[in-house]
Amino acid sequence: MDETRRKVILVTDGDEYAQKTLEYIAKEVGGRCISKSQGNPTTLSGKEIVKYILDTPHDPVFVMFDDSGLLGEGMGEHALMYVANHPKIEVLGVIAVASKTHQSEWTKVDISIDRDLNLTKYGVDKSGITEYDIGRINGDTVYCLDKLDVPIIIGIGDIGKMARKDDLKLGAPVTRKAVELILERSGYDRTRKEDDSNLS
Repeated sequence: MDETRRKVILVTDGDEYAQKTLEYIAKEVGGRCISKSQGNPTTLSGKEIVKYILDTPHDPVFVMFDDSGLLGEGMGEHALMYVANHPKIEVLGVIAVASKTHQSEWTKVDISIDRDLNLTKYGVDKSGITEYDIGRINGDTVYCLDKLDVPIIIGIGDIGKMARKDDLKLGAPVTRKAVELILERSGYDRTRKEDDSNLS
């Protein structure tokens, strides 16, 4: 893991539920959420988002991207690709959020988490219910994810919702589990614990 690069988690959802949920979880894990990246669709450019990331004091940094259902590469995906490929950014993982329509784009995922917190090799839908396709989900801002070289892509349902199973009042358990899995798989959790033990 390159200590000189900022550690970032990319999230393919940008509505207010996603913002509030990610702000909460970022605080819980000692990171930061770029709240200005919230938008449906994304309005910030990749260059602007990178500046905010580099100005943020703590890792991991959570960034939201949203194409608002537009097919093909929209502003959200252009920004996502710019951020993911930036030399000063290290992507720890991606949370790929399912959308309601099967005519939308799809992406491969390494694993999904359903709304009951089960890990599954199948995709999940917007409500967090397991689907029939192995290793893929349908989503609005996922068209470009297959082009990325990242440690892990996790599929989940709609952040902060999923028939209230991911409600913030419950601590957003599905989104939190996805974040914990990314931190664990990337080795970031382990690195941070070692740093903390060296301070004690």
